[in-house]
Amino acid sequence: MNMAKTSSDGPRWIGIPARVFAITFLLTLLSFAVALLLSIMGTVVYSQVKHVAPNLMFAYRHIAFPCAIAAGAIVLVLSLAMEIRNYRQRKTLEGIERVS
Repeated sequence: MNMAKTSSDGPRWIGIPARVFAITFLLTLLSFAVALLLSIMGTVVYSQVKHVAPNLMFAYRHIAFPCAIAAGAIVLVLSLAMEIRNYRQRKTLEGIERVS
């Protein structure tokens, strides 16, 4: 029995940007949080060793924020490449399935 396929059965490119930006935002936020935690801990340890007041703005501005921007750029490029590869693979597999 051959069932007719609708146009919604195939892969859709419209979801790619939404998934890419959602993953990029979440992983950038996560990397910022981890980098900020580690940089604050490092700043506090440094201030204890040198007997100076900890400068937490340095940890935020010069360590955590640049790390998050770099991680976000890397995640954006990698997730975009993966989504495009997966879309093309699904499209090709759907074409093969339709022929057979």
